[in-house]
Amino acid sequence: MFISHWIFAFACFLLFFIFLYKQFYDAASSSTTRKKLPPSPSRFPVIGNLHQLGLHPHRSLQSLSKRYGPLMLLHLGNVPVLVVSSADAARKVMKDHDLIFSNRPKSSIAERLIYGSKDVAFAPYGEFWRQVRSICVLQLLSNKRVQSFRRIREEETSLMVEKISQLCSSPSPINLSDIFISLTNDIVCRAALGRKYGVGEEGKKFKSLLRDFVGLLGTFCVGDYIPCLAWISKFNGLNAKVEKVAKVFDEFLEGVVEEHRDRKKGERKHDGNTDETGPDFVDILLEVQSENGDGFQLETDVIKALILDVFAAGSDTTYSMLEWTMAELLRHPAILERLQNEARQVAGRKLEITEYDLEKMQYLRAVIKESLRLHTPIPLLVPRESTQSVKLMGYDIAAGTQVIVNAWAIGRDPSSWENPEDKYFPF
Repeated sequence: MFISHWIFAFACFLLFFIFLYKQFYDAASSSTTRKKLPPSPSRFPVIGNLHQLGLHPHRSLQSLSKRYGPLMLLHLGNVPVLVVSSADAARKVMKDHDLIFSNRPKSSIAERLIYGSKDVAFAPYGEFWRQVRSICVLQLLSNKRVQSFRRIREEETSLMVEKISQLCSSPSPINLSDIFISLTNDIVCRAALGRKYGVGEEGKKFKSLLRDFVGLLGTFCVGDYIPCLAWISKFNGLNAKVEKVAKVFDEFLEGVVEEHRDRKKGERKHDGNTDETGPDFVDILLEVQSENGDGFQLETDVIKALILDVFAAGSDTTYSMLEWTMAELLRHPAILERLQNEARQVAGRKLEITEYDLEKMQYLRAVIKESLRLHTPIPLLVPRESTQSVKLMGYDIAAGTQVIVNAWAIGRDPSSWENPEDKYFPF
């Protein structure tokens, strides 16, 4: 009897909930009857289309786009999401209407990991973002600055080739994944922090920390889309993991910044792991902080946030692309042979290829571009958000709509590529 009462109460609650949803849906539908919205699959109450993302969202969204078109409107919980799956549609969003779609949606994980999103990648569009972006473009990533790190890139590449050569004398298999990870981490660390953090126990801890950091940035947080379910992140341990990684990384970066400040004051000499190749990113940012130009105060948390951006953008993306390129070359011996012949022709009698030689290697460029087409490191680009209502390809897009560009689907779009999914064909 007791159980039957509970079943009856639950049934009444369910019917009441369905009634409220229908009333809300009818009201919303009547208010948008005059608007032309992009095609959209049917959705469930509360969760919307979340159930259709699957384990591989980029593949699921590509499949849906084949039915609903290159501009597709989903509802992930409470959030309207515009999915872009063609080059033409992406051009409209990222070029023709770039200012309207320049904002970033709030991410609770990024907020905690990157000091309240005080960086370039996740900061909302506004004066702060413009100031920080200007620092990155003019101070960190100018052509002159990038060229100043050429020696670092060439040295680390030579060390990698030497290591592989030594391992080839052993009958054991070579784990190229670990080698590529070490290469990219060492280059980024030397350019950003002025020294390597990839040796011994310290290196293992740093690699593990960096792996957790990058992994968390790509983790789906249900509370961002369904606020009433935000407690799930606490229940499944996600919040605790984010807090732990944020705390450990903050302590690490605080030590790095203090080390650079002491070195600048002459209180600490270079140790054996410190680069003598010129100022690194931390040195440059501390110099900007001391100058306090244009009345913009560069806080220490902003410096640490920008360094995290460098690691997020330059480590995982690079070595994953190297892995896929090597895998494709092994699957296509003819392409590998042609690339080897080009390298031998450019190198001549030299033992090494420098960055200046890369300008002559057109086929290598084609191979890299083809790898990026099929195996883009970030299948779904960092989400954007519309700052105002806009007409896009004949459809009405409301302000506050989140935009996801499916770069993985664009690289396999038959309207842009011939046999896009069947061929690895540089040219």
